[in-house]
Amino acid sequence: MTDLHPVRRALLSVSDKTGLIELGQALAARGVELLSTGGSAKALRDAGLTVKDVSDVTGFPEMMDGRVKTLHPMVHGGLLALRDNDTHVAAMNEHGIGAIDLLVVNLYPFEAALARGADYDEMIENIDIGGPAMIRAASKNHQFVNVVTDVQDYEALLAELDANDGQTSYAFRQRLSQTAYARTAAYDAAVSNWMASAIEEKTPRRRAFAGELKQTLRYGENSHQEAAFYTDGSNRPGVATAVQLQGKELSYNNINDTDAAYELVAEFDPAESPAVAIIKHANPCGVARGATLAEAYQKAFDCDRTSAFGGIVALNQPLDAETAAKITEIFTEVVIAPGASDEAREIFAAKKNLRLLLTDGLPDPRKPIVAYKQVAGGMLVQDKDVGYVGMEDLKVVTEKAPSDAQMQDLLFAWKVAKHVKSNAIVYVKDNATVGVGAGQMSRLDSANVAAAKAGRMAAELGLDESLAKGCAVASDAFFPFADGLLEAAAAGGACVIQPGGSMRDDEVIKAANEKGLAMVFTGMRHFRH
Repeated sequence: MTDLHPVRRALLSVSDKTGLIELGQALAARGVELLSTGGSAKALRDAGLTVKDVSDVTGFPEMMDGRVKTLHPMVHGGLLALRDNDTHVAAMNEHGIGAIDLLVVNLYPFEAALARGADYDEMIENIDIGGPAMIRAASKNHQFVNVVTDVQDYEALLAELDANDGQTSYAFRQRLSQTAYARTAAYDAAVSNWMASAIEEKTPRRRAFAGELKQTLRYGENSHQEAAFYTDGSNRPGVATAVQLQGKELSYNNINDTDAAYELVAEFDPAESPAVAIIKHANPCGVARGATLAEAYQKAFDCDRTSAFGGIVALNQPLDAETAAKITEIFTEVVIAPGASDEAREIFAAKKNLRLLLTDGLPDPRKPIVAYKQVAGGMLVQDKDVGYVGMEDLKVVTEKAPSDAQMQDLLFAWKVAKHVKSNAIVYVKDNATVGVGAGQMSRLDSANVAAAKAGRMAAELGLDESLAKGCAVASDAFFPFADGLLEAAAAGGACVIQPGGSMRDDEVIKAANEKGLAMVFTGMRHFRH
């Protein structure tokens, strides 16, 4: 097998015409004959290039609104023919089929139509047929044919041609082929997953997963693990869509923690009040609302100053100068916000290693999306937890009812508990966390951890009593025994929010009444593993 093969004839048929003219000009300058279709052919001709229409090659016009134009032996024969097979060459000569050495195709913008919420009929019309068929044909025959499906590869193609006197190497064609197969796989995944949603098929027999490389990472959770960051094309505001203005490259753990922080802070409507979440190892170490972002940050920071060091800060409003100044008082890994003032950017500019990520908005905490988790031999698939509980959903189960202020703190604590690893216990006072117990093997242990943090911070702040004194307590799942609730009460808890549903609910309610606590049930839990 000869490693190098020349590119003499190219078929260009693209939906995204970015760089098309420049590519066509570069190929023509290298003596490559250009074939094209529809709008691509017109764009190339308008640029003064000589182009042959595919319809002239096939002898058939484009028809059925462009649905049929390249599905023809004159095209697929030129892509699939083995140049070193005498039978294939004889068939090409007999039927006048010219070899196609380069295929440049990108597909109908199905993913873009999906992102803008196109209706069913428009989605159907954005399903490409001829493009994937040609891509697969060219990819299969990569022994001889180059297939380019991504604008980012145009430059590499031209560099390869220049390096090899108008030829490409087998290794180069292999890489193009792999990229092309991944592209059609991702495209088909988008179509199949959209259709499953459109027809309300909750558990399709086969489910496809796809992503596009955004960043090769230095390593994964640990230095001996290789890692990369892929986007799913959903354009959900967050770490995947954010623009990084400064700082070092994000690490695997940075990305994971920043996502956790932004999803949490999005629970708090920016139109109601500023909110700040500080995250460490995907768990909140401080969350607060305030009259200003700076106040919210200070309250969040004062929940657990030790853990906040080297943490991730997420804001639900654009970063301002006062808040930026406070954040830079300690070492912070990443700040993510829906914008930043010029003054805030100037303050951050002095901290070269501090990453600043800006997004176009907040993710919708109630928008249903699919979440995946890999296990040995398979994938777990579920709806993202978008469960919401409002005041009207709460059921008072104790003799004492919470006050209006306590209700506000209970709902605040409940939103935070949703984002804390189970078993989760969260103490909140005056719209700020004052203790967080996360990821313990028992609810009693989580209550203890949260109490210890509240007591430690009170001492650090020079206070005579624990921050948890008079706080609202949230438990992400029911108390299986009264011990966890009693521990929270001993820490200073005055009111409790929990799902209810335990066989020992009566025992827990009795304990709450004996301690003079107010308690509400949500009827919904928020396990987070």
